[in-house]
Amino acid sequence: MKYLIVIVLIATYAIAIRFINRNINRLGKLKDTDPYRIKYIAKTLNIALTLLFLTLLTLLLGIHYSQLSVFLSSVFAVIGVAMFAQWSILSNITASLIIFFGFPYRVGDFIKIVDKDENISGIVDEITLFHVIIRRQGEIITYPNTLILQKPVIKLDGDTPSDTTISTQEKPAAEAAEKTQANG
Repeated sequence: MKYLIVIVLIATYAIAIRFINRNINRLGKLKDTDPYRIKYIAKTLNIALTLLFLTLLTLLLGIHYSQLSVFLSSVFAVIGVAMFAQWSILSNITASLIIFFGFPYRVGDFIKIVDKDENISGIVDEITLFHVIIRRQGEIITYPNTLILQKPVIKLDGDTPSDTTISTQEKPAAEAAEKTQANG
């Protein structure tokens, strides 16, 4: 009976992987998402499903709970220390999943990120697993996924409005230069 349940679990795992990959590809094409990004989202979800499958498989194969709990607590302790040391990586991956499923802007959109210190605007060039790449007049801006979820983002019309491409530090200098040229 135990082996029949294991076979059903393996079949369910295979079907679930196929289902997830097919639906991620379908959703990515529907949202006109970069194939590179679709691949990474599918891999991330496949890894999570594989970890769940392996946990269930070890329980079904009769590994005693005490042995499994010692093993899993050791693994989670190591993972916990690694995640604490690299929490920003984990949060960027999580933000990447959220951006994939719910971010209202796409590659090619002209956006402005509302930030009090810096005026960040440009065309979304690429959305990766860890950051969004924004191109502005030859400059490449790499903006972390977690920050783009925390700040308001405005979709602008047009390609390069001249007012939004000058940073807040450059604006007073540009205005002073214009006044000097007008007076002199």
